[in-house]
Amino acid sequence: MLYYLFDYLDTLNVPGAGMFQYVMFRSAMAVIFSLLIGIVVGKKIIDKLQQMQIGETIRNLDLEGQYSKRGTPTMGGVIIIFSILASTLLFGKLGNIYIILMLVSTLWLGLLGFADDYIKVFKKDKEGLKGKFKIVAQIGLGLIVGLTLYFSPDAVVRQNMEVRVNNVIEDVTYQTEDVKTPSTTIPFMKNNNFEYRWLVSWLGDYADKAVWVVFILMVILIVTAVSNSANLTDGLDGLTSGSSA
Repeated sequence: MLYYLFDYLDTLNVPGAGMFQYVMFRSAMAVIFSLLIGIVVGKKIIDKLQQMQIGETIRNLDLEGQYSKRGTPTMGGVIIIFSILASTLLFGKLGNIYIILMLVSTLWLGLLGFADDYIKVFKKDKEGLKGKFKIVAQIGLGLIVGLTLYFSPDAVVRQNMEVRVNNVIEDVTYQTEDVKTPSTTIPFMKNNNFEYRWLVSWLGDYADKAVWVVFILMVILIVTAVSNSANLTDGLDGLTSGSSA
């Protein structure tokens, strides 16, 4: 929201308003703001959960010190989700298709986690939401994300342009264009766009159609794998945050 406000103020030549045009500045502000929300609001939410006696129940796994977490407030994911949503809504460019997908994915998986914790706490079922329902919900989200990336004209990849100088092709790294292509950007690597067409190049003329099937299946796999890995590592101090970092 602040992006659009400061974009308008920039047209009025207000000093400093142009800073909100830079992604790095807005990203830094979002990180700081979400951290402050987690510190200020998180303490109040934890105290409220303790007052409501919404605490963790522990299964006997014969692990040393396993019962030390008994009574630890559960549903703490509410703090994380609220921090993410608040900072994104304030500092994000809400018309960006990737921001929209991130918000939808956060809410979708957040509601899934809430349902799981609700069943554990209030229904007294330690197993929580059945695994098959979790998988169906995760696959459904992956399908939505994959189809959106396929059909949306705004879901593009920024690629380097090639210019011909004296009949020689030179790679100009500072000139880019947005291209609709089933590619994945791999960070911290040179020439970092992975082309899924390489996987189906053996199909010849049908490769352009088949590549989108592979791309959508890969999106579903990533969404399901990442959300499940976070769920599996949750509960052991530092394991989820450490592996995520």
